[in-house]
Amino acid sequence: MSVILTESAAREIQTIVKQQELDGEKVCLRVGVKGGGCSGFSYVLDLTETQKEHDEVFEVQGIKVICDPKSLLYLNGTTIDFKDEIMGRGFVFNNPNASTSCGCGSSFAV
Repeated sequence: MSVILTESAAREIQTIVKQQELDGEKVCLRVGVKGGGCSGFSYVLDLTETQKEHDEVFEVQGIKVICDPKSLLYLNGTTIDFKDEIMGRGFVFNNPNASTSCGCGSSFAV
């Protein structure tokens, strides 16, 4: 199992890659967690060409996704979606490992 991207999330990532004129062959989506946020951990999404030695690498919806092993412990099975609604637009995480999430959806606790 790994991190799951919905079609709308993959489309938005591809759009960002084109808008920022990044090399689609080299760029990867780094997914991770860091300490902080309302609930204890914050999600990290970054487009990068840098892959570290111990990163887990997988392809989802045509996007090369990389994640460090520690973050993957918290993110395994997480679905990343992209919403574009009246109340806002952005990436949304549905994390089955989270015991609680904050109202803004950008942090969680385990």
